Amino acid sequence: MIHARLEDAPDYRGIHPLLDKALSCLTPEYLSGVGTVRRDLEGDALFVTRFDYETVPEEESFFEAHRRYLDIHVMVKGCERVDIARPDKLREFTHEGDFWGYHGEAEQSILLAPGDFLVVFPDDAHKLKIQTDGKPEAVSKVVFKVLFKE
Repeated sequence: MIHARLEDAPDYRGIHPLLDKALSCLTPEYLSGVGTVRRDLEGDALFVTRFDYETVPEEESFFEAHRRYLDIHVMVKGCERVDIARPDKLREFTHEGDFWGYHGEAEQSILLAPGDFLVVFPDDAHKLKIQTDGKPEAVSKVVFKVLFKE
């Protein structure tokens, strides 16, 4: 997992070539042009979409994890809490394709605010959309999906 500010994105280059390409897009100019329709940067190997939603109480969210893809969550507007846990510490309740859903307890929590990004690697279970102050908040977030493992 990586939690950092947009201006620090270049510091994380060199881990994987597709991650490098996605990190090069973490600029205000690029992010402002991302829409709610999937945009392919390298076909199914690298794509990006913007999501607009309201945060929810913790009990209405769940953990998700992936085996082949890593996600880059970039907060554009609003704030949300994200809980992180290892999948082997959680209870699986669904699985479809490269998506595994889990219930259980967080091992750590972070706050995503505008200008922050979060990289969750395969097997980093992440619980998204959690309210930060007990009230719904409008969020706009750009999410990159990066094929990390064949």
